[in-house]
Amino acid sequence: MGKRFDFTDFVGLVKTLRSENGCPWDRAQTHESLKPCMTEEAAELLAAIRIYSQTGDAENMREELGDILLQVVMHSVIAQEEGLFTIDDVVGEVSEKMIRRHPHVFGTAEAETPQEALANWEEIKKKEKEGKSWIKSPLREIPQELPALARACKVIKKSGRLYGAEKAETETVWEGLERRFAALKEAGRSEPDALAERFLDMLWEMCRLAAEEGIAAEDMLADRTAKEVDFFEPEYE
Repeated sequence: MGKRFDFTDFVGLVKTLRSENGCPWDRAQTHESLKPCMTEEAAELLAAIRIYSQTGDAENMREELGDILLQVVMHSVIAQEEGLFTIDDVVGEVSEKMIRRHPHVFGTAEAETPQEALANWEEIKKKEKEGKSWIKSPLREIPQELPALARACKVIKKSGRLYGAEKAETETVWEGLERRFAALKEAGRSEPDALAERFLDMLWEMCRLAAEEGIAAEDMLADRTAKEVDFFEPEYE
């Protein structure tokens, strides 16, 4: 069996890759240039989790978690070079956060159910974000980089929680769906120029339904798409 590497070894390896005598590609990377890598690696990890759920084989998941870890350490090493923070700062901050947000484990608060634990988490998170200069508003805190369907559902859910009383919908989600669907049908028949806009209205109402009913629209659409691929290409399963 070869050498067993620990976390310190791995951080040193990344620092070597970034050093003067390291890899030209790794030395050239920045926080911005690595953004597509993180997106791709996150998607590959999700795929690996799906493979594990379907087959029980965790080998690919182990590999993809390593790739995510590489991204975390790479960004931290670049930040250290820039004089911003170190990987130890990252580990220390997330450790403090986990302790702070779990007072029912590390403190005196109580939480008997997952819902109560989540309520503790959200309340503490809300207090933590007060006064943060980069958070312009509650809805703008939701990352634009999320997939559009997931972000829409989050915006609808959070806006309803924050502003529902003062900006209440004048119709139920089911009434909205019926009205939007009728408009979509009419556009398909006689208003082709308006079809895309009516489709968007219908899609937004579907997101509203997902938000209100707790439907994981992004995950469900991904699963349905995968099933369609398997249906048309079963020989590649």
